[in-house]
Amino acid sequence: MNRRDWLKAVAVAGGAALMGAAPPGRAEGAAAGPAAQGRAARELARKLPRWRGFNLLEKFTQRGNKPFVESDFEWTAGWGFDFARLPMDYRCWTDSADPYKYDEKVLKEIDQAVEFGKRHKVHVSLNLHRAPGFCINPPAEALNLWTDDEAQKQFDAQWAMLARRYKGTPSAQLSFDLVNEPARYPGVDRYVAVCRRAVEAIRREDPDRLIIADGASVGQQPVLELADLGIAQSMHAYMPAQVTHYKASWVGGSDKWPEPTWPLKQKDKTLDRQWVADTRIKPWKELADRGVGVNVGEWGCFNKTPHAVVLDWARDVGGLVKEAGWGWALWNLRGSFGIVDSGRADIQYEDFKGRKLDRKFLELLREC
Repeated sequence: MNRRDWLKAVAVAGGAALMGAAPPGRAEGAAAGPAAQGRAARELARKLPRWRGFNLLEKFTQRGNKPFVESDFEWTAGWGFDFARLPMDYRCWTDSADPYKYDEKVLKEIDQAVEFGKRHKVHVSLNLHRAPGFCINPPAEALNLWTDDEAQKQFDAQWAMLARRYKGTPSAQLSFDLVNEPARYPGVDRYVAVCRRAVEAIRREDPDRLIIADGASVGQQPVLELADLGIAQSMHAYMPAQVTHYKASWVGGSDKWPEPTWPLKQKDKTLDRQWVADTRIKPWKELADRGVGVNVGEWGCFNKTPHAVVLDWARDVGGLVKEAGWGWALWNLRGSFGIVDSGRADIQYEDFKGRKLDRKFLELLREC
């Protein structure tokens, strides 16, 4: 999406969001009809713009809780991208003694990121990477989001608070991505129930907010049971793990895997572009055909995968995502999966404002 298209999307979404204002002939202060409530957000959710960009990790963990960096947004826009996904740990702003009490200082740092997005024409998507009762990463939460009502109440309260805070910000500028990589639930029906309750909590505060739900099973599987809800869904494209997470310290046994290639030959089959298309892209296209917008909220390869393999893999996966008409967010911008300061030993970096830029990967991404 270029700058002109971005501005047009903002204008359309913003105008639709204002449909609740009293038109000629309606008494001032009269409420908008229910048909107008949330129409803009639901239309965006049916066919997401092809926003492309990066995950920004300043609030990824409580330990690393820092303000977001404006230059990340500036670089994103300067390279022709327009999307920033912010995977966040709710503990960064939540009082440890009172889970319904929030730190205004930290929340203002999120406000600042939303403003950076507005300033640089970059859509911002807020995601709870760690939510009350669930995180795909350790440590485990004391409560269980899928089975404990108190965890669900806290989860709903988090999103209701953010919905109130950003009411009036057009959905073309800001979206909510409910919970990162849901897993370990008793059945997918529990994930569906949690999403439905959270969406209701958001819409009570702001019916005009664009909402996204990650796919089931760690973002891998589309959730048909949410197709009627007027929200988009997000897949995560780490496939196969033997390529994307080779020697990743947090993946047990990955240091014993053979050095990957792409295509990846296994005993009885070859994993290649067609395999990705048939096993990963196709089910999500079927969801999109039902009027549900799709994006790829995370994808990328760890820095121990040979660089040439990363480029071949990203060319195939990114090409398929582009053909499907979906946007994406690389994990990450700066760091071991990214294009800046990625810590690789097998490439020649370009100096970029005192940082180490992977120019080959950047140029490939610009084509995806």
